[in-house]
Amino acid sequence: MDSIEKLNTAIAMIEEARGVPLSASCVVHRGEMLEILQSARDFLPVDFLSAEAILQDRDRIIDEGRNSAEAMIATTREDVSRMIEQTSIVQAARDEAQRILDDARAIAEDERREVEAYIDARLATLEVILNKTLDAVARGRERLEGAGDNDVLSQLNSDR
Repeated sequence: MDSIEKLNTAIAMIEEARGVPLSASCVVHRGEMLEILQSARDFLPVDFLSAEAILQDRDRIIDEGRNSAEAMIATTREDVSRMIEQTSIVQAARDEAQRILDDARAIAEDERREVEAYIDARLATLEVILNKTLDAVARGRERLEGAGDNDVLSQLNSDR
């Protein structure tokens, strides 16, 4: 800003001016001082307009920054809400998946026990049948080994 420079020059001239003895006054060249002050006055409107333009730009930039910050905050809040919602959805899905797995494991264990019980019962029945069959075979072999013709004939007569 040129007006400030001119005013600083005027102040420097007054500070450096020769003082009047026994007085607070000083001797300053009137023409030089008037020229500096008029030049400062001429620059003041231009400097004020520049300052106003700078202040308006500053206010505009601050408003844009504030609006941008508010938009970013709103977007961030939405993102956080979405992430929280997704986190709860994911957690609910995990919980449901774990529940389904636990149910499936329990059902599989129950069915395994039922199948084992069925197989055990069928094998027990087969064991009884086989034991009876073995006993019948053993009796038949004993008869064949120790039986004479009389025994076979007597059996045939008794069967009649």
